[in-house]
Order: sequence, then C-alpha cells, then structure tokens
Amino acid sequence: MRILDSQGRLFGKISVLDLGAALVILMVIVGIFFVPGTTGSVAQVKVTTKPVEVDLIVRGLSVRDPEGLLQQFRDRGKTNIIIRNQPYGEVDVISIEQQQRTLAVTQPDGTLKAMPDPRQEESFSTNLLMTLGGKAQITNDGPVLGNSKLKIGTPVELEGPTYNFNASVIDVRIK
Repeated sequence: MRILDSQGRLFGKISVLDLGAALVILMVIVGIFFVPGTTGSVAQVKVTTKPVEVDLIVRGLSVRDPEGLLQQFRDRGKTNIIIRNQPYGEVDVISIEQQQRTLAVTQPDGTLKAMPDPRQEESFSTNLLMTLGGKAQITNDGPVLGNSKLKIGTPVELEGPTYNFNASVIDVRIK
C-alpha cells in the first residue's frame, strides 16, 4: 500500500490539503487560547498621578471678537482637550493672554524695532498663550494624559461650546 495515492490522499483516506487545513486551524486555536501575548490590560504598577501645567501657543486663530473668547475661557474656567486625536476630557484653564501681533520695522539707523501690526486683515487673527492644568500619570517617558504622552511640540485640540481650534505644547511642568 502506497502512502500517497494518485489523488493526493494519505493511505487512500485523508486528503493532504484537508490535513494541512486542520493543522492550521489547530495552531490558531492553540495560539489564541494557550500562548500568552503582550497585549491586553496590564496593571500599571508604580505609576504616580501628579498635577501638571501645560503651556500652549495658538498662532493665527481667526476670531471676530478675541476679547469675548478670552472672557469665555475665564468665565468657564475649563476646556475640553483632544491630544493626538484622542479625547481626554476637561482640564482647568489657569491663565490665558492675548499676544500682540507685531512687525519688524527697519529704523533709519538700520536697527529693527517691533511695532504693532497695522494691517486691517490681521485684526481678525490673534495669537494666544494659554496655561492649562490637570492630573497626569507620570511615567519614565514623561506625563501621560489619558493614553497620550504630553510633550513639547505635541498638537492639542481645544474644544468648547463655541470654539474648536488647534494649539501646540510649548512647556510642560510637573508639580
């Protein structure tokens, strides 16, 4: 009796393709249920939570009434943030100030002097410096808000009842 016949069956009864498919299914089942992986929820040991302050810069925000927006931040005292497209939730608005838009103007002696920008079209564009505060998990890689690392240069989206705009982190302070 031959091991493989002309139709590709072992000992004339079992197809080689069927046997291969059964072995693949068996390996998948063993891999899913019996071999531990690196994914899943792992308890985070020795992760401390501390208050952090984050300075943000907003450049060229198009707004008709910048003072009204600043007052809204001050009255509400909180804003929602989204870090790298991951919603975090509410954080405290510690401070907010409008930065004056200036131009470098050449003086007769050849030096440069910063002067207020007189252009009419720039009256609807404003720069803001904001300080936000919240609690973050402190890891070896730095502070983590939600599941996102918060570092200088990280893009942050601010969202509220009447606004949604982007900012960039320029400083992170762990208290």
